Amino acid sequence: MSGPIAVSEGPRFDESNPPDPKLIDACVHCGFCLTTCPSYRVIGKETDSPRGRIYQMDALNQGQISLSPATVSHFDSCLGCLACVTACPSGVQYDQLIAATRPQIERNYPRNVWDRLYRQFIFSVFPYPGRLRPLLWPLWLYQRLGASRWISKGLEKISPRLAAMESLMPPLETEQLLPKQYPERISAVGERRFRVGLILGCVQRLFTPQVNEASIRVLTRNGCEVVIPPHQGCCAALPHHQGQLQQAENLARHMIETFAPYELDAILINASGCGHTLKEYGHILSKDPDYKEKAARFAAQVRDIQEFLAQVGLTTPLHPLQPEPLVLAYQDACHMLHGQRLSQEPRQLLRQIPGLELRDPVDAALCCGSSGVYNLLQPKVAAELGSQKVENLLNTGAQGIVSANIGCRLQIQKHLDLQGRQGIPIVHPMELLDRAMQPQQQAFQPGS
Repeated sequence: MSGPIAVSEGPRFDESNPPDPKLIDACVHCGFCLTTCPSYRVIGKETDSPRGRIYQMDALNQGQISLSPATVSHFDSCLGCLACVTACPSGVQYDQLIAATRPQIERNYPRNVWDRLYRQFIFSVFPYPGRLRPLLWPLWLYQRLGASRWISKGLEKISPRLAAMESLMPPLETEQLLPKQYPERISAVGERRFRVGLILGCVQRLFTPQVNEASIRVLTRNGCEVVIPPHQGCCAALPHHQGQLQQAENLARHMIETFAPYELDAILINASGCGHTLKEYGHILSKDPDYKEKAARFAAQVRDIQEFLAQVGLTTPLHPLQPEPLVLAYQDACHMLHGQRLSQEPRQLLRQIPGLELRDPVDAALCCGSSGVYNLLQPKVAAELGSQKVENLLNTGAQGIVSANIGCRLQIQKHLDLQGRQGIPIVHPMELLDRAMQPQQQAFQPGS
């Protein structure tokens, strides 16, 4: 007979929503998830795979191990890309397991002071455009002075995390430094088919505002009245991915309230990494009696903008882009591909542009390493994945890259620059459609 189970000393899971043992028991440890897991591909350790993490969740539930630095590091190494959910033949809901584990770590594991401060800075600034925008001024000056040439190498030695943050900042233009004011309602061009709400995103509205502007033009030209609530904030994806549960819930409630006054046919998001979290509002607020039903109704209205347009169809003609034929590589964002299970809709939409050829890279379903703020928290693993992703995209022979997620876009641009391929453009699908609806404009110019 076996002896009593050893009980480990140290911080453990509390009783508030630990990983569900029934979901853990669904894993038959077949290993199909291993080759699809980005962290396992890079690190090569069983403990840094979905199967290995599920073993550790079970052991933590049983009190056999504690939340030690080693154990927490294996959960921190998870990108949350959900590729394992797609690959699992047993239907293991790893997304729910890791979503339950991360808040447990944040509540019960005492991180060191530098880790706490760094994370606190990220979650106190990046989800709040009003706080992030003032920081763009010193960043703009920093870029204009060319300080990166002599600071970045030294910063890498001092703090790889800060160096990663610095390297991901895109070049800023002066018009990005001042808030962009959008009308609350923008009329459809011609007969109105739908009234839709548009979520602007937090990081995207500052670093790539042209994506929102293109989205508005595409929607209005295709019979949509666009409603933009003026006080909307972050969708909660950034804190939700990292277990900042209370912050995520507060941001979700605020988003729901800002859209509540409007009667809408759909609520659209053009940052595909955010869409998965928005569609999860019913789950995020499932224990809030005042918001449970509101959250479920809100989530039911959410559509990725590509998903919506593919469903309702385009009414404005599309014209060829220059040069013709135009060959582009499509980069799937993980939380759109694995989280929302949207793959064909974006491709079907873009292939309506005459003369456009889309190519898929090798390992198209493998994460680029961005994954919310993962590349800021785990820069070494993220750098390896970013380098691999860019190599695979370039190997398609495409003239440019299509990416529908701001985090992926910044990550891929960084690694294009590192590989000396700054001339390869990255565009959002809405930018392509916007230009294709303007016959007198060249929508895409490789090398520009």
